[in-house]
Amino acid sequence: MADESSPDLFSAADDTERSNRTGPLAYRMRPESLDDFVGQEKILGPGKPLRQWIETDRVPSLVLWGPPGCGKTTLAKIIAKKTKARFETLSAVQSGVKDIKESVERARLASRTNRTRTILFVDEIHRFNKSQQDALLPHVEDGTVTLIGATTENPSFELNRALLSRSRVMRLENIPSSGIAQILRRALVDSERGLGGVLRLSDAAIEWLAETNEGDARRALTALESVSLFAHGSEKELSLEETKAALESALERQPIPYDKVGEEHYNVVSAFIKSLRDSDPHAGLYYLARMLEGGEDPIFIARRMVILASEDVGNADPRALQVALNAKEAVEFIGMPEGRIGLAQAVTYLALAPKSNASYMGVEEALAEVRASGALPTPMHLRNAPTAYMKAEGYGKDYQYAHSAPGARVKQSHLPEKIRGKRFYHPKEVGLEIQLKEKLDRINPDFD
Repeated sequence: MADESSPDLFSAADDTERSNRTGPLAYRMRPESLDDFVGQEKILGPGKPLRQWIETDRVPSLVLWGPPGCGKTTLAKIIAKKTKARFETLSAVQSGVKDIKESVERARLASRTNRTRTILFVDEIHRFNKSQQDALLPHVEDGTVTLIGATTENPSFELNRALLSRSRVMRLENIPSSGIAQILRRALVDSERGLGGVLRLSDAAIEWLAETNEGDARRALTALESVSLFAHGSEKELSLEETKAALESALERQPIPYDKVGEEHYNVVSAFIKSLRDSDPHAGLYYLARMLEGGEDPIFIARRMVILASEDVGNADPRALQVALNAKEAVEFIGMPEGRIGLAQAVTYLALAPKSNASYMGVEEALAEVRASGALPTPMHLRNAPTAYMKAEGYGKDYQYAHSAPGARVKQSHLPEKIRGKRFYHPKEVGLEIQLKEKLDRINPDFD
């Protein structure tokens, strides 16, 4: 940590990086001003509040939330250069409560001696546990420090409500491919910080690099640097095919962005389930592949399909539940990667199966009734009568045994008297439930 007379921590880091010509291209090419910042027009465009706060040096406590490589740390560096406040930095991965207290004490000293504000930048703030967030909260609340936190995770899940309520959440998005292409072209020609013309790529190659790095500027620049190492000393313009060849090995080893415990996990799983519910096998297979390639537990995927088979397919196709269970058993029996085949079969079957949530809605309605009306008395004729005393009290009296009746069908009520005739299961006009509805209306016309 630096004391209040130390140089700006971000500026010092930038000076070191940029004086070192072997430093990573992604770090060297970080923009130094808002005008150089590519993307995020929704929050940084002309007239937007965040831009005004930065340009007028009135930055409130912020939480910068967005995917990797979208510019969170870069934006914090730009704020560091524009503001007249002191800048302190903490890494939530490496810092503890002691580090927070030390930063706060330096902020208090600066405020008393120089009337200088302090901005505290916390990288990966979602890594702070509850006690660390609690240690930070009162100093954000009383203005001792202005907080700028950077996170890839949904802050509504990861940050204390009190801390979140005292900060402005700014959602950063993946940089569009056109923006990534702009960054790559700038890096190719920049002689001070970039490649300075030592590498030339065709437009098709640049566009391909921009489109295959999922809005992550850092990843795109790293890929560009890999190509430059491959083609070092070459004066020719590399074609798309030559660029792909240079990156083939690296891209095969590079995992796709998928956090098995973070927001991306929930986003992909949600899209997967909704695709199957909406009868889209193509999207279902795509999101299955996304999860598998990202390292998701295949049993988790199978478990979600078992739930969907009952919740969304139900009795419209009762075989769906067995297909989903068989897929789970196949994964456990065969293992991966071959287990993906059984999962794919279940995905396509479930997607194309007729859909009904009647069973699911039925149990929800029944639960709502139980919670509203409580434990209503069971009808006497349905009660068990294992003793003579209970028989004398009327337990089981007038009960009709279905197997003794023609067609194994008797006419007697089964629900408590207070809700007699209430109907919970409403089969839909789809799949097998068409027949089930007809049968239910035929054998149970009075709903009793």
